[in-house]
Amino acid sequence: MVPRGQVEVLYFAKSAEIAGIHSETISVPQEIKALQLWNEIETRHPGLADVTNQVIFAVCQEYVELGDQLLRLQSGDEIAIISPISAG
Repeated sequence: MVPRGQVEVLYFAKSAEIAGIHSETISVPQEIKALQLWNEIETRHPGLADVTNQVIFAVCQEYVELGDQLLRLQSGDEIAIISPISAG
């Protein structure tokens, strides 16, 4: 069984509006593919499915595409969900 760690998820712009919060701590496997991590977050906030193709995903301040790359997370790592800011 893969060990789990507590990571801090930070929500910005539209993702914060949808989730209704700006941050939360969640428990995830320490080895997880980026898309699986997004799915774990989306399970908590199903409305985020609407912005899946629009978000920028950053793990420990490094941009990550929502794909098959394996992430090795440690407890305390930050995951940022950044949505584009609409101009107006």
